[in-house]
Amino acid sequence: MTDYSQSRRKMVDNQLRTNDVTDHRILDAMEAVPRERFVPASKKAVAYIDEDLPIGPADSGRALMKPHIFAKLLQMADIKSDYVVLVVGAGTGYSAAVISKLAASVVALEENEDLAKSATEVLVDLGIENAVVVEGPLVEGYASEGPYDVIVVDGAVETLPDVLVEQLKSDGRLVVVEGQGGAGTARVYQKSGDAVSSRFGFNASVSLLPGFAKAEEFVF
Repeated sequence: MTDYSQSRRKMVDNQLRTNDVTDHRILDAMEAVPRERFVPASKKAVAYIDEDLPIGPADSGRALMKPHIFAKLLQMADIKSDYVVLVVGAGTGYSAAVISKLAASVVALEENEDLAKSATEVLVDLGIENAVVVEGPLVEGYASEGPYDVIVVDGAVETLPDVLVEQLKSDGRLVVVEGQGGAGTARVYQKSGDAVSSRFGFNASVSLLPGFAKAEEFVF
């Protein structure tokens, strides 16, 4: 029988700490949340490897982010205990579960009905009461519960819709991986009044979220 608690500890020690994740709140949260509960039964044995793990139909492209990439995004987001956080692309709810241990409340947005249902069931079963799963198009965000202190985009994008940044509070932050494969980069967007600035975080390769692909351009 797999000792998942030992797997979590090894993930933290061998994947997070060695990739400059130093925030103890994040390390503790990721050691506490049972990642194996958020993957298909066929993937439980490999739930803690440092790779993207498929969570939906094969053609959906949906996956849990590599643990160290996700942890470094959270470190860039600098989530405080009184923050309200929006997760765009909640999937099966793993990111919301981890963030629930860092923030006051989490709104986890998911457009796939089956994934949203699974996320709700697992979060309830784990007794997580400060995270709620809502359904809607990912590219539109979830303005009715905003504005947010932090928005975490749980997957890569080729284009970042302005509407997501608009749902940040003043001084709010949005973290996201832009681009695919070797060209992917993690960035943090900071809102100050009506102005928005961004800075590079680190290179990252993450599965692309549906709806965030760059529109095809007509070439003359």
